[in-house]
Amino acid sequence: MTHILILGAGFGGLETATRLSETLAEDAELTLIDSSDAFAFGFSKLDVLLGRHTTEEVRLPYTGLGISGVEFRQETITEIDPEHRRVRTNHGSYQADFLVVALGAEYDPAATPGFTERGYDYYTLAGAERLRDALPTFDGGNVVISVLGEPYKCPPAPFEAAFLLEDYFTGRGLRDSVTITVAGYMGAPVPVAKEVSEPLLAHLTARGITFVPKRTVCRVGDTGIGADFAEGGGIPYDLFIGIPIHRVPAVVAASGLAPDGWIPVEKTNLATRFDGVYAIGDVAAAYTAKAGVFAERAARVVADDITARLRGTPPPPPYDGAGECFIEFGRGEVGKVHANFLSGPQPTGVLLGPSTELAAEKVEFARSRRSRWFRGCD
Repeated sequence: MTHILILGAGFGGLETATRLSETLAEDAELTLIDSSDAFAFGFSKLDVLLGRHTTEEVRLPYTGLGISGVEFRQETITEIDPEHRRVRTNHGSYQADFLVVALGAEYDPAATPGFTERGYDYYTLAGAERLRDALPTFDGGNVVISVLGEPYKCPPAPFEAAFLLEDYFTGRGLRDSVTITVAGYMGAPVPVAKEVSEPLLAHLTARGITFVPKRTVCRVGDTGIGADFAEGGGIPYDLFIGIPIHRVPAVVAASGLAPDGWIPVEKTNLATRFDGVYAIGDVAAAYTAKAGVFAERAARVVADDITARLRGTPPPPPYDGAGECFIEFGRGEVGKVHANFLSGPQPTGVLLGPSTELAAEKVEFARSRRSRWFRGCD
């Protein structure tokens, strides 16, 4: 029987496994491997940061997976041999006919001197908890949110944090005592298209939030001294929040899959240069933004491509690089960025909202994925 091995149980891995279980049924053996014991939506870290939910409340244990015909293994991957489609873990080895690498991007906070000692992040649940616990004692000053390298997951995330913190400090009666600045390498907020970046910048300006473009923090000094920009100069801060530098997991780097930092893939079907090996989501070279919705859409193309190869049928339509990302604005409102990276000569995008209706749509988005991937989650 054909063995399909999926590495990583995030958006991409979960949807690949689900789609293959629907299209191949009893025709393939499906194995899903992840080192973690639970899944969490990326945006749930904001819920933890703001105290809306605890870490335990946003974790979805893999013991509750509801994907028929898929065997889940909680194991740490120690070696990937893409040429022979062999994988070793801390519990054994696997031989695959098809291999899907969906291991995501990892964070390297130590790559920015001073960040681990003096800064905060919310890109991990532990980081969101730490920042949550620090906020009640912050009584005013300069809040700096900085993107420390490119590319990074979820382009709207730094601006979501800015809007939510502006709302938080307003609720505490501290807004006049706090400045909020977002800085990063990009020339515009979410620069996929001016139809996204221009209204987003207008919202930031209206809320008194400063955006500093084309400036990357390369060192975080002490409070009162400030953070240094790689391009020269710096910025003072009293609370520094960073988006850590992203890298492929070490096991991917050692495999030869990512010679230039990320795994190169074909635009049309996410295939790598190794036969029968695909890469999707944040671990792949960036034709699209690094975000779960793009990994999920890519997963469907990969699953359908594998199915077509096994059945000898025509391949699916090429991956279009389209997706919709929600963006929190605080005050009970949510916006939505619709982007399309590959269907035309240039990426296109538009910002919808914000509105309370889109806030309800975001809740439904999460509910539908929980219901699709996990038993008893509705």
